[in-house]
Amino acid sequence: MDETGTNPIEIEPCAKRIRVVFGDRVVADSVDARMVWEHPYHPQYYFPLADVDRALLVDSDHRSSDPRMGTATHQTVRVGDREAVDAAWRYPDSPVDALRDLVRFDWAAMDRWYEEGEEVFVHARNPYARIDVLESDRHVRVEIDGVTVADSTRPRLLFETRLPTRYYLPHDDVRMDLLTPTDTETSCPYKGVATYWSARINDVDHLDIVWSYPTPLLDVAKVTGLLCFYNEKVDMFVDGRRLPRSGR
Repeated sequence: MDETGTNPIEIEPCAKRIRVVFGDRVVADSVDARMVWEHPYHPQYYFPLADVDRALLVDSDHRSSDPRMGTATHQTVRVGDREAVDAAWRYPDSPVDALRDLVRFDWAAMDRWYEEGEEVFVHARNPYARIDVLESDRHVRVEIDGVTVADSTRPRLLFETRLPTRYYLPHDDVRMDLLTPTDTETSCPYKGVATYWSARINDVDHLDIVWSYPTPLLDVAKVTGLLCFYNEKVDMFVDGRRLPRSGR
């Protein structure tokens, strides 16, 4: 599947119980949700009509279209005084028969999503994505503008499907005197919440060039508190070989 929207939609059953919460109400609760790949990176959850609290949905005049899925009719999710406008939709006349009786919700417009009993953040997790964290004795050295800011022979390598290898380094092997913490945070559904540092080299600030997961999700616990530089923004040498800026 590509990003152009020209390839067929892929649909698979989901074995997990999936719940969506808005306000203090469960809007959808299903053990029969579908994973629909609208793009290649991760699926969207679609719910059978029977598993949606339709009393919380208010009809809207808004319509949207997708060349593969057809025309969507939207509904607003309303709980008490709160509304998520046009945040639910379905394709009742879709050329893809399996979509016609399914409802999709705007992930960001809802308050919480759960896979079984665990809250999931950012987007649905791809069951075909894998993350491995391995201890290594490779020699990793990081330069920024010709200045060595990290030098380690005890990295932990994080391998994530379709992404560059990331090299997580102990604080003791990083020039912390060159780094300043920032207020930036990002979230990953697979790893958790990351915090950031900027590097100041030769009076030039390199913003948010280093990150760390202080309390990562269990699957990547081995990177807890370690520091990682953007391969794409620094000069990184692994066993003496300079990595391309793409990080691959």
